[in-house]
Formats: sequence, structure tokens, C-alpha cells
Amino acid sequence: MMKDGASLGPLELHDGHWGVGDATRAGTQWVEFRPDGLYQREPDSEGRLIPWSRIMTGTWITWGKHSWNPNSRGRYTVKGTVAGRGGGWLHMTLRHPYEDCQLRFDQHARPYRAVDTLRLEYLLRHLLDEGELHLLGDPEWVGHAVAHLSGGKNRWVTSRALQRAAAEAVAAATD
Repeated sequence: MMKDGASLGPLELHDGHWGVGDATRAGTQWVEFRPDGLYQREPDSEGRLIPWSRIMTGTWITWGKHSWNPNSRGRYTVKGTVAGRGGGWLHMTLRHPYEDCQLRFDQHARPYRAVDTLRLEYLLRHLLDEGELHLLGDPEWVGHAVAHLSGGKNRWVTSRALQRAAAEAVAAATD
């Protein structure tokens, strides 16, 4: 198992659980990966569980204070990191009943490399397309996938390269 602090963009291991967003500061919001689904953690709330079986295609990450900001997809610096500190949103479409869902998360103090955030998005999409999203509930499996995807050069990558990297990470983590 990886040590706390291992990360892939906003995805980080904390207290043996993987989550999107900063779980280390009091009063923050983050999305925890659990065996039974995604769990939205919020201050002064019991939270909200989204079972893996309800999540459909259409998963992506945006940045900023508001989930509906149309310019929030590409806020990156010249150095290839996510711009701004306003937090982010994990978007998805749910079934039974069908609805658009946005789960809020607060950013860590460390900058996120754009390429790592894109790799995370493509990993989520690949798992959805393959019907294997539940694998995110296994912290050890996620650790192997993150180890395969993290690091490397921070350069512009193509959709094809991101899809290949996600497929290779799933295969490596499953072996």
C-alpha cells in the first residue's frame, strides 16, 4: 500500500482511503472512494453516498467556485498546473432516476499538474466504459493504478495517449 500523501492530481491517499480533494484540513469538502461508492464529505453534514451502480458515462473535472462556470475546464498555467485555488467539481450523470450530479471538492495547498488531472479523468472514464468503476473502492488497487499513472513528464498529451495510459494502468493494477 502507498503512504499517505500519494497523489494523482486532486486524488490523494489519506488515512487509508483515496479521495478527490483535501481531506487534511478542517472544514473542507472532498469525495471519498469507498467500497460501496463515492461519498461526498462536507462540513456540518452527514454527507451523501453515490453507489457505483448509479454512475453513468460523462465524468469530468472542472475548476472554480461554481459548477456551472463554462470557462472552468481549461484553467491551467503556462507551467502546466491547475490555475486558481477555488476548488473543483467532479461531474457525472446518475441513473435511476437520471440526474446530473456535481460533487464539490477543495483543492490541496500543493499545485496539481494538468497532466495528472487529465490522467485521473481518463482513468475514471475508462473504468466507467468497462463497467469496473467499483475497483475504485479498493484502496490497494487504486494505489497500483496511481503508481502507474503518476510521475513522468508534464507535457501536452493527446486523447489517444491518455486513453492508452488509463488502459495500461488498469491492466497493471489488476495483474
